[in-house]
Amino acid sequence: MQAWMSLFGAIIAEVIGTSALKATAGFTRLLPSLVVLVAYALAFYLLSRTMQTIPMSISYAVWSGVGIVLITLVGYVVYHQRLDGPALLGLGLILAGVLVIHLFSKSVAH
Repeated sequence: MQAWMSLFGAIIAEVIGTSALKATAGFTRLLPSLVVLVAYALAFYLLSRTMQTIPMSISYAVWSGVGIVLITLVGYVVYHQRLDGPALLGLGLILAGVLVIHLFSKSVAH
């Protein structure tokens, strides 16, 4: 359970860092740039801790898949970015893949 909490923390930190990237204005604004650097450092630290228990391929698949979905939600809510049907279908397939791994894979200790 500890590894999954670390993975969840890594995902949240990565989403915060990625969300703040736009506000950095090409790393010319100090505060958003610091948020990005700290958030990414925390994300990679927590991801490395996750990989001590959960296989690398599973850790990275869940991290990137859930991160993509959450970043899409941030883009929609904060930046009013709209997606068309095929984009939403693709995101649904990514989320389905993460769920299949988490719920059915024997490579992951549940």
